[in-house]
Amino acid sequence: MEELNREQLKIEGVNDDILPSKPEERSWSIGNFMSVWMGAVHNIPNYIAVGGLFALGLSVGQVFAAIMIASIMLSAVMVLNGSAGSKYGLPFAMLIRTSFGTKGAMVPGIIRGVIAAIMWFGFQTYAGSQALFILIAKLWPSFSMLGGNWSLLGLSLPALLSFIIFWLFNVVLIYGGMDFLGKFTNILSPIVYVVFGGMAIWAIKLAGGISPILAYTSTGTSGNQVVLFIAAITAIIASWAAPIVNVSDFTRLASSTKNQAIGQTVGLVVTYLLFAVASISIIVGSEIAFGTPIWNVLDVVARFDSTFAIAASVLTLCLTTLSVNVTGNIVPAGYQLASLFPKKLTFRSGATIAAVIGVLVMPWKLMENATSIFTFLNIIGGLLAPIAGVMLAHYFVVSKTEIDLSELYSKNGKYNYTNGFNENALITVAVAGVLSLIGNFVSFFKPLYEMSWFVGIISAFILYSVLEMRRRLKVIES
Repeated sequence: MEELNREQLKIEGVNDDILPSKPEERSWSIGNFMSVWMGAVHNIPNYIAVGGLFALGLSVGQVFAAIMIASIMLSAVMVLNGSAGSKYGLPFAMLIRTSFGTKGAMVPGIIRGVIAAIMWFGFQTYAGSQALFILIAKLWPSFSMLGGNWSLLGLSLPALLSFIIFWLFNVVLIYGGMDFLGKFTNILSPIVYVVFGGMAIWAIKLAGGISPILAYTSTGTSGNQVVLFIAAITAIIASWAAPIVNVSDFTRLASSTKNQAIGQTVGLVVTYLLFAVASISIIVGSEIAFGTPIWNVLDVVARFDSTFAIAASVLTLCLTTLSVNVTGNIVPAGYQLASLFPKKLTFRSGATIAAVIGVLVMPWKLMENATSIFTFLNIIGGLLAPIAGVMLAHYFVVSKTEIDLSELYSKNGKYNYTNGFNENALITVAVAGVLSLIGNFVSFFKPLYEMSWFVGIISAFILYSVLEMRRRLKVIES
């Protein structure tokens, strides 16, 4: 950027990873954004979430409607929060300073780039390792018997080996860089539709056609249908709560704001339409055919008769999960840790450290039953939605889409606020976070918790806007 002396900033200890992207680096077109999110939608946790929606007692029509409404809302928020990235080339680690302050940015940065990213990384890694387990066991039947009854922290030896192998795949992809990641997702996207389309056709035939699937009635638990429906939308969007916050890490590579807007919208809405058809057909069709609720898509794959079908399906599941794990978790974790320790860590070393910690959180505990994932999603949504609310309010309401880059990279610029902290942003996140999550502890507020992402982003957007307007009035009066 012309406003910045990049070489001087490097001398002062600012590494290149957190500087605005150069014009030659902004090469992502509509197709890049479409493909990167196409691969991200079709992953194991998303399929498990759909199985969980049926376990909650929703109908086929309700699940389909929830998925499509969520996809439209999701694309809108992703485009809006990605606008600053495409306009200024800023990574999340720097963009967040405009609203939280140079030091205050550590709070949302740690929540998103360390806590949420590492938890999600571990969860995605374990989910992918389960798919890998199925593939290895099919090709090498005695693999599942290795170690007998031996276990480590709840993992059998085959499960542990599968986890380690899949973890290593993630680490290798880190060192491929963002360019390699873009090429990887471009290749992966068409394969996704062939495999999941084939699985959907297989499940429909197994169920006796599309009519039995459409007429399916859930045997899961039920409750207030309105609350459950909103909770379903919340869960789907909450699974993207982390990428929503740091989407600028990707839009900073966009060739234009228009391209990222079209690419993300088409990529998410169209992909979710196909995902809705495929996931509902696979989950419901398999339950009808086998006579028992199957909430985990991996259990469906394991029932295939063809070794080739299992291998193709599992390999695709592994690759899609690998794609979303790196784009949604390792990338922000690496950038955030590099921002926290700019003189000691780079993106790659930070990402590697995050990957190691991701093993220590024992993510396999998050896939114990059909609904355990929703507790995780509600907590993640309640933590991250307030951050997104503050970011949107600051960029569109307070700053009117204008950011002073020279001030942003200055040690004592206007984004330093009071000793590096913007108290309004921190207060907002605290209040909105409590509103979002209090229902997990106080039953009276449970409805707020079940729609935690909506509560968090809306309350934060309003509260932060009000607090900042109040600050401006005080400045004017003085």
